[in-house]
Amino acid sequence: MNRSILALAAAVAATSWPTVALADLAFNVGAVSDYRYRGISQTRLKPAIQGGADFTSGGLYIGVWASTIKWIEDFGGDAKVEVDIYAGYKRELSPGLSYDFGVLRYEYPSNKLRPSANTTELYGAFTFGPATLKYSHAITDTFGNLNSKNSAYIDLSAGFDVGGGVMLTPHLGYQKIGGPFNEVGSYADYSITVSKDFSGLVLSAALVGTDAEKGFYSSPVNGKELGKGGIAVGAKFSF
Repeated sequence: MNRSILALAAAVAATSWPTVALADLAFNVGAVSDYRYRGISQTRLKPAIQGGADFTSGGLYIGVWASTIKWIEDFGGDAKVEVDIYAGYKRELSPGLSYDFGVLRYEYPSNKLRPSANTTELYGAFTFGPATLKYSHAITDTFGNLNSKNSAYIDLSAGFDVGGGVMLTPHLGYQKIGGPFNEVGSYADYSITVSKDFSGLVLSAALVGTDAEKGFYSSPVNGKELGKGGIAVGAKFSF
């Protein structure tokens, strides 16, 4: 595991202890019919089990999240789980205007890919009213793509309460893959998600799609196109 990420997480946690009375620890568990990340299926269009934990104190936060995956094995690796470790800081500048910046490590234990699938990104986001614009920048090779340091992802999303506690969340994103796979690896993605919170249990359904190159983003196991349009349903319980 990346020592610098652990060091940052430890430092954030250490600065949080003096204000522990204002701190919050939350957990979540869930499942999805297809784990889509930036529009690309991580599970060969099959279900995944997921869960995580978040610690917040003031504007500081650290967290960990995990999901079952299949794509590492598809490409000759040996990881069945993705583990994300992140830390950052959020602050409201004025009513309806806030920012969020931090670091995120995607860890695929013993993935054995060369280059490694393990990826570290720095990110920053601004939220104005219901809309959020976020930029993520890779400081390592990106998800096993050769010489892909400095890849980037930008996304624009929004959340609207359409009544009865139902949320509508549209999203547009663009993944730029650096290095020799720039032309075939870069793509745009979109999603429209409908969700409702039933006292901590959130049920959701998302229409997801991309313009990703089919030959590059297909499973070598069964040839399925991993970025094709589809619907993913999910359930998540937070406590």
